[in-house]
Amino acid sequence: MSEILTSSEDPLIPMAREVIEHARSGTMKQAPEVMKLPAAHYTDSVRFNDELKKLIKRVPIILGPSCEIARPNDFKTLSVAGMSLIVTRSEDGNANAFINACTHRGARLTKQENGQRRRFSCPYHGWSFSTSGELLEVNTQDDFGEINKCEYGLKRLTVYESAGLIWGVLDPNSRVNIPDFLSGYDNVLEAFDFKDWVYVSKRTFKGPNWKIAYDGYFEYYHVPVLHRETFGSDATNRGLYFAWGPHQHIKSPSNIKDHIATETLGYMANLIDKPEREWDKESLTYGVWTVFPTTSIASFSGGGRGVMISQILPTDTVEESITTQYYIMEEAPLDPEASEVQFDFFQQVVMEEDYATGESAQSALKIGALDHVLFGRNEQGNQQGNQHFHSWIDKVLETDSDEELNSVLRNAPRYGNS
Repeated sequence: MSEILTSSEDPLIPMAREVIEHARSGTMKQAPEVMKLPAAHYTDSVRFNDELKKLIKRVPIILGPSCEIARPNDFKTLSVAGMSLIVTRSEDGNANAFINACTHRGARLTKQENGQRRRFSCPYHGWSFSTSGELLEVNTQDDFGEINKCEYGLKRLTVYESAGLIWGVLDPNSRVNIPDFLSGYDNVLEAFDFKDWVYVSKRTFKGPNWKIAYDGYFEYYHVPVLHRETFGSDATNRGLYFAWGPHQHIKSPSNIKDHIATETLGYMANLIDKPEREWDKESLTYGVWTVFPTTSIASFSGGGRGVMISQILPTDTVEESITTQYYIMEEAPLDPEASEVQFDFFQQVVMEEDYATGESAQSALKIGALDHVLFGRNEQGNQQGNQHFHSWIDKVLETDSDEELNSVLRNAPRYGNS
């Protein structure tokens, strides 16, 4: 049975109160005005390269859930903006991230997506490295010559593990303060207890420009239209937003109980008739949790409590992104085959509905059919939603130094403390 919250100070409780009040009154928060965003923000290669350098590689991004590399010597690989990375769990239990390149001549160490090994051996000349990144052995070193092994470990990236999630900073020279960047959001995400969850499965596939792909995760306006044949029938198209700095949680002010999308869209209707002392943590965490700038976390049920962590990463070209859906669950699924069918369905919805529509929009923007796109008053809500996301991209790009960005982050409003 899900844990009952007892602290009225927990931000999950006032958020639920607010959502329930809007559901009862049939109201929602709205932005002051409709936002116009230049179409070039999705198509211009100069802008895109700025986003890679000043945003994607500069600020912490989620590299995956902790439970994906739960045991010592577990590892994974991924590609971000043309960079190949290895993420490991070393013998001491710490998470690490490295450039997936041998320090001898730059050859990729491994193409394996996930696995477990004590050392990585270069397929080119046989140099080997530990899961902590140390250079262990130079093949036939007597012939090769003397080098200081301590100077030739794998190129290490800054890693921060919190709330059962692993963040990494791709630019070794970045001085962005990670706690300031997270704005206390990781403390709220601790309500899930992801560190004790089970990694079940993942799916990886291509999509349109990373922001076109990510835009759909921020708003429910499209749900009853685009997803009417899958899960959106009679769903509300309204969302309520709660922000911690650049990060946002989205719930739906609906009074429909036991809807198919209750967990994913964050319906609080099942709590309406219960006293607050009976509100359970699982229901209070329903909805979408976006982690700026590239990740969305959405609850689901079926075979047990779970979340789909969607990681939307740019490639090295403006027109393409790579999405990885991580499926983690509170406990191992009761019926693994049924769970895989459900995960296939989630992937199909995203690829054939969300991303197919995004590809068509991208084609129109590319040929100049529109000089700007619109985000309505309902696609924001109290300085949040899509408008909030794109405004934060501009804020980051406009800062001249990491110190200036750290100041912006420290002074950003946070839910419950704005």
